[in-house]
Amino acid sequence: MEIIDVVNDKNEVIGQVPRDDLYSGGHSHRIVHVLIFNDRGEMALQLRSKHIQFCPHHWVTVASGHVQSGETPEAAARREMMEEIGLDIPFESSFEAVYGPPQYPGLKKFFTVFTARYNGPFKIDPETVERVEFFRLEEINKMINQGEMMHPELIFLIKENKISNLAEFKH
Repeated sequence: MEIIDVVNDKNEVIGQVPRDDLYSGGHSHRIVHVLIFNDRGEMALQLRSKHIQFCPHHWVTVASGHVQSGETPEAAARREMMEEIGLDIPFESSFEAVYGPPQYPGLKKFFTVFTARYNGPFKIDPETVERVEFFRLEEINKMINQGEMMHPELIFLIKENKISNLAEFKH
């Protein structure tokens, strides 16, 4: 059973709960996302497997997930990369953001977002990831605007200009 740290509005740990109880209990918690850019400045997205419980067959950042109890965000990001895309590559930078999912009023997700540069290939876990593709940020915005199935956390990162501000990865 996966145990997740519950945090307060200052992102301080105040308890632990089983992952299955996070959302029904309205518990704020920590999430990691990994953004991988290739040498052309395109960002990798994964298409989640149709077997995933939440947001099946939606595009999302190339690796993401819950930070487990006692785990650092960097360790969680490395674990998620290994599990989902079979990589252990160095991170170049990180930033933080806070997301409040509209379907869970009062719940906050404290994101730590890591960036890396890599051109492929990826060793995907077919149980969780259908495929990985690189896209220009303009293409991702177009996909969102055309109603492509996108994970709400990816939409948040794009719409809040959290990703477009990463000028060092665009060229």
